[in-house]
Parts: sequence; structure tokens; C-alpha cells
Amino acid sequence: MSIAVSATFCSHLAHGLHAAAQPLTILLASLGKGHTDPMSTAELRDLTASSAIQVQRVCSLFSCLQQLVIAESVTPRLSSTPILPLLTHVVDGVNLMFEKDGMSLSSVVPDNCRPVLINGERTHQALMSVLLIAHLLSKTKDTIELIAVSRADMVQVIVRNANSFVDRMDTEASLSMALAEANIRSQQGNLSWSLQPFGVQIELQKAPFAH
Repeated sequence: MSIAVSATFCSHLAHGLHAAAQPLTILLASLGKGHTDPMSTAELRDLTASSAIQVQRVCSLFSCLQQLVIAESVTPRLSSTPILPLLTHVVDGVNLMFEKDGMSLSSVVPDNCRPVLINGERTHQALMSVLLIAHLLSKTKDTIELIAVSRADMVQVIVRNANSFVDRMDTEASLSMALAEANIRSQQGNLSWSLQPFGVQIELQKAPFAH
């Protein structure tokens, strides 16, 4: 990793560990013997339910950090991959969730496109993360657009919601975006994003022409 990437990674790592320390501190305080001994059975059940939420948050944060370490440290194997079926698969995977919450997911892609040089698993993971963040930052009746544009040597994939204006993302969303960026960058691609309005632009290199 370059010095700049290492500094960014360390910043994300510190941010994630700090976020994980919060629910762990809550658990430590709430599960202490002095706190639980006087509780009734009903109160202990409520405590168990609330503790499970904190445990789930810790697990989610550490899972994201683990994947971030892998994305930053392990070079993926790249191969010539058709991008349009991958985009269709990603959209199909989240479309019902958008519809359930009264949102529209609009997909605009070219009729055909030269394959891109990517790692399919990492690209799929990055695209899913971006769409889930878009869902999180959107509201009922919003339209989220996924647009693919074929350039001479790259494919641009844009995810945006022109009606979504937020000041910041929560820790989980920030780490998820950092992971998506690391996954795309590890494939010689680029990912940039903005919050006002929400938009993410991913650039993937096209595969060389077959000889």
C-alpha cells in the first residue's frame, strides 16, 4: 500500500474500532453483576433483547473492518467480465427492498458493452454496498438511479438520488462506503461520492480486446 492509502486505511480502522467500543462499553455496564442481580425475570429478558442489538452492531462493525483489511491487503485476481449481467444481478437483488419502502430503483444501461477487467466478487460487493447506502439515505417516493455509461476505455457506473441531501453518514454507512471504495480501488478502478445530493461514481477499466 502507498503511504496515502495506509493513512486512509488507518483512519477508517481507528474510526471503526472507536465505534465498536461504544456498544461494548454499554454491554460492559449493563451486564455487570451489580446491575443484573436486582433485576426481575422480565427485566432480564428486556436486557437480553437490548444487549443482542448491541452485539449485532459490534459484529457488523468488526465484519466490515475485517473485509476492509482484506480489500486493502490482498490483491484480487482480475478477469474479463461482462458488466451488464452483473449490474442486472445486483439490481434484482435489492429491487424488492426498494419497492417495499416505496422507493423506485431506475436502471439505465447500454444495450451492449465491452467486458471490464475486474474481480466479480469484489465488484458485486461494492455495488451492493452503494445501493444499500442509497436506500438508507433515501425516503419514500424517492427515485434512485443506476446508470451505466460506456466510454472508450472504461465503464462508468453512477448511483444517485437527486432528492437526497444529508450532512453525514452514520459510522456503519461510512465504513461500508470505505469498503466499497477499497474494493474498487483494488481493481485499478475509482470510486468517488458526494452527499449533497447523494451520488456515487464508479469507474471500471475495460478489458483489452481479444487478439
